[in-house]
Amino acid sequence: MNAEAPGTPTATPAAPGRIVLLTASHRVAPGLLSWPAWQTLHAADQVLTADPDHPQLPYLREAGVRVEHAAPTADELVAACAGGRTVVVVVGGEGDSRLTDGLARLGGSGRVAMPDLELLPGSYDLPGARLLDLVQVMDRIRRECPWTSQRTHKGLAKYAIEEAYELVEAIEDGDRTELREELGDVLLQVVFHARIAEEDPEEPFDVDDVAGGLVEKLIHRHPHVFGDETAETPEDVHAHWLRTKAIEKQRTSVTEGVPLGQPGLALAAKLGSRVRTAGLDVPLPTGDTIGYELLALAVSAEANGTDPEAALRAAARAYRDAIVAAEGGAG
Repeated sequence: MNAEAPGTPTATPAAPGRIVLLTASHRVAPGLLSWPAWQTLHAADQVLTADPDHPQLPYLREAGVRVEHAAPTADELVAACAGGRTVVVVVGGEGDSRLTDGLARLGGSGRVAMPDLELLPGSYDLPGARLLDLVQVMDRIRRECPWTSQRTHKGLAKYAIEEAYELVEAIEDGDRTELREELGDVLLQVVFHARIAEEDPEEPFDVDDVAGGLVEKLIHRHPHVFGDETAETPEDVHAHWLRTKAIEKQRTSVTEGVPLGQPGLALAAKLGSRVRTAGLDVPLPTGDTIGYELLALAVSAEANGTDPEAALRAAARAYRDAIVAAEGGAG
């Protein structure tokens, strides 16, 4: 075996380079990339994208980043990094599985020196970003679905009630999977009605108007969070809430805003709560029917901090379980 002569320089293997897969959320406006993303793009030896219509392209070019239209294989991309070069591949929000799978197979083969591989998110979804998807999907369904396109506020009203009851049932059952699904069904009702409202020829509004109004209301009714007032206890918060509602609504009667279509026990409890909160002395009507007895029970329960509707549902569920058990024993 021949030894190298003293002082002979040892050849240094060429650096394998670096591959950067740059992603960006389609829910964030194009061009709004993170500072690390812009640094990487400007410092790269080559920037590629397989999509000639990628929404980021006009903004990258405006920023002086030269982007080439190419869809290299894993082998071609590794070869492009030879000599320590950095190649950035601008991919879609879901990535490029063809390319990443190819790179994984190539790296696992052990037959080539792999470049450093980095997945760099250029932008991130903010909390609530999937709501944008929901609005887009609802808009398309409203335009293209024969059934959905014909629905009206009045025709959908019963579904809002049904979904609300199913949500309550999921909460009472403690089923987290059902809870998530039922919350989605309730949210669907909100988005559906808001989409229909856009088409009103005289007083249109959309989901942004709905959300904007709710944001303003929440901020206004929480001055201890967004303003200068303080609230140390839940009772303080409740008092703030009642004061701001009274100013907003300017009601002439404590019964205004109480929906008469709600279940009877809930209606009775709500009226009792309004009377108690206003400090009014209104005797309960009396009579010989069960309705007056239930009214008195509901008002008394509310005054003692018990939701009579929830209490009756819990009792009814226990009764249901007893019936099922009795049926099993009878069999």
